[in-house]
Amino acid sequence: MKKGVSFLVAVALMALASSLASASDPSPLQDTCVAIDEPKNAGISLVTNDLITIFINLSIDGGFILFCKNPNLTMAEDFFYQGLNIPGNTANRVGSNVTTVNVDAIPGLNTLGISLVRIDYAPYGQNPPHTHPRATEILTVLEGTLLVGFVTSNPQNRLISKVLNKGDVFVFPIGLIHFQFNIGHSNAVAIAALSSQNPGVITIANAVFGSNPPINPDFLATAFQLDKKVVEFLQARF
Repeated sequence: MKKGVSFLVAVALMALASSLASASDPSPLQDTCVAIDEPKNAGISLVTNDLITIFINLSIDGGFILFCKNPNLTMAEDFFYQGLNIPGNTANRVGSNVTTVNVDAIPGLNTLGISLVRIDYAPYGQNPPHTHPRATEILTVLEGTLLVGFVTSNPQNRLISKVLNKGDVFVFPIGLIHFQFNIGHSNAVAIAALSSQNPGVITIANAVFGSNPPINPDFLATAFQLDKKVVEFLQARF
């Protein structure tokens, strides 16, 4: 039985590897694929001739293999999240907080290709320049006034920017560096949907100046046309 499970899992992983040639989330193979990280929790059942039934629509999330929960065992809680009405703590250096509702928060999002975030901004707080490698983002302002924008790829590097007020909507294309800045005197709140169950985020300053291990400061000094001491100061900040 163990050999049968191992064989089926291996076949599933091979199928998954071929599907990963595409940059998008996996397409659903059944109505639901509630994410679980252990095949033993998938409702594996022994049937005739020692064959094993495994519910699979495998995906890789943050480096982890996600299997499907037996659809007959799914429940409302697998598709539910509570607390998005609660403001995030913006008492930090950038003055913002992102509350993420992805497949880690709602296992039922697995293979559905969508997730959600709530972003809270203190006055003059910002969601600093960052990119989502696996998702397009569509943002709606619920409260306040935001300056938002994204930068196109080389060689144009055009800044596409707009001031948004309550009820306004803006789209950030997949993979492009973008930002939001609260230009109002009061708190601001936005909700954004992203076209992946796990869009990922790369904050530019953190990645460049806070990498582990650090990038050689001589290299960064040349890349950014800065004095090496300035680079070392920035690396110490991150």
